[in-house]
Amino acid sequence: MKLKIPGIETIDRYIIAKFLGTFFVSIALIISIALVFDVSENLDEFLSKDIPVHDIIFDYYLNFIPYFANLFSSLFNFIAVIYFTSKMAYNSEIIAILSSGVSFHRFVRPYMVGAAIIALFSYVLGDYIIPPANKTMVEFKDAYIKNKRNSLENNIHRQITPGTYIYMRSYNTSNDVGYKFTIERFEEGNLISKLSADFIKWDRERKVWEINNYFIRDIDGYKETITTGTKKDTTLNMVPADYVTMANMAETLALPDLNKEIESLKLRGINTIEYEVEKHKRRANPFSAFILTIIGVSLASRKVKGGLGLHLGLGILISFSYIMFMQISTVFALSGSVPPYIAVWIPNFIFGALAAYLYNRARR
Repeated sequence: MKLKIPGIETIDRYIIAKFLGTFFVSIALIISIALVFDVSENLDEFLSKDIPVHDIIFDYYLNFIPYFANLFSSLFNFIAVIYFTSKMAYNSEIIAILSSGVSFHRFVRPYMVGAAIIALFSYVLGDYIIPPANKTMVEFKDAYIKNKRNSLENNIHRQITPGTYIYMRSYNTSNDVGYKFTIERFEEGNLISKLSADFIKWDRERKVWEINNYFIRDIDGYKETITTGTKKDTTLNMVPADYVTMANMAETLALPDLNKEIESLKLRGINTIEYEVEKHKRRANPFSAFILTIIGVSLASRKVKGGLGLHLGLGILISFSYIMFMQISTVFALSGSVPPYIAVWIPNFIFGALAAYLYNRARR
């Protein structure tokens, strides 16, 4: 006995099954090809560094799969719609459906159900599965391939708490030492204390900062107090990890952590554009499933000369145009030319307008 869902008829189940089946088979094929190329590219390095097979499979390749599945989801969502809809049009199935009294709007409904499933798939991957997977993959590369940590630039200026600012001429990540350290505290815009030191060092056992060769100037109205010393332990709202960057760190954070990191970076006066772009991309990408599905079904639902080949050619051209627009808009966002929340959505606005035009044209 088949489960009946209200509003979902036999033709709907047929289209949804064709849509999702084609999509997931296409994704599986491209991931298989990507895995083969990646293994061939990295095999010598894996062997030369004697990396355990368990780590290669479970720390690297198992986390490689969801990233590539999401990366190519927009492309193969579109190609899947073009492919099976063109076959239906070529076999005159669409003509038969529309001739039976089904409107084009009603015909598109199961496509939207399929697009919603793919959008949900992309959302869950992007927000909750890929970030921890990326983190494990980056840690694998750092441990076995890159073997290095990246320090921030010199001349570091940070706000560590409201009204408290620190400065370091440079920070050495290998021994957790910051040179020419200064900390300033303000109240109502007035400087009340300034500490200067030759260097500051993190004590890894006691989890405190050691301030060495320091000079403190406390200000109370017109009164100033000077204190000097050779060594002083203190706790500050910062840790050595704040001065080490992980490659593509924004991609390793789940959405709640990403939001917290953006707020933390803003407090410390650090540029957050990369993180904000990542945040808005995770919102914009799932919507592309609906837009590209409408474009695909509107293009491929009519039987034309050239058939499947013409439709697939158009589909690939539009898919790569969409991906190109995504890359260009990301560059604009990262350069600061356009706010991230606008730049990331530009491709969806442009292709959404194209989808509306093609849909109205296909209905006639």
